[in-house]
Amino acid sequence: MLAQHKPKWTFIFILISVIGFILQQILPENFWIIFTFIPAYSFEFPWMFLTSIFLHADVSHLFFNMFSLFLFGIYLEKMVGPKLFILIFLLAGFVGNFGFLISTTNPLIPGLGASGAVYGVLGALAVLTPFLTIYIYGLIPMPIIVAAVIYALLDILGLFAPGTIAHGAHLAGMFIGIVFGLYLKKKKTLLF
Repeated sequence: MLAQHKPKWTFIFILISVIGFILQQILPENFWIIFTFIPAYSFEFPWMFLTSIFLHADVSHLFFNMFSLFLFGIYLEKMVGPKLFILIFLLAGFVGNFGFLISTTNPLIPGLGASGAVYGVLGALAVLTPFLTIYIYGLIPMPIIVAAVIYALLDILGLFAPGTIAHGAHLAGMFIGIVFGLYLKKKKTLLF
């Protein structure tokens, strides 16, 4: 049985992302663009590694990231508690930006979004609860470990077909989640 801890950071991260998206719509681009992750300038403006997690390209980008965060985040946060959840989410997003940095073909194109962080949450859950049933596109039931492997394979293939998706960020974020999941499983520090 899961601990009685009520998840709040999942909702806080969702709220910050929604506020960030609203600000993107009302503030001039030359103001908020410095908070996106631009690989060519990332070491000059290091806050980009974290602030870009809470910005999104459009409504569908925001919706799918926040919907995934809601589904997976509340479950993981109940399992590991708020401190570890915050650490997993932010570190996966941070390292996800490094993944984008080393895999982008154009370091001047900005990256933004919580995908790397969400993939970290997914990766941790896939290790901790591999047979948890999730529904892909709300229709196809499968164990979360199978979904994680499918997503990882699609992102590996995506690295060789450049486009607007930051496949390197997804993979790096998932890697962090998997590492945390393995560590927590070994230490048995879950809040059961």
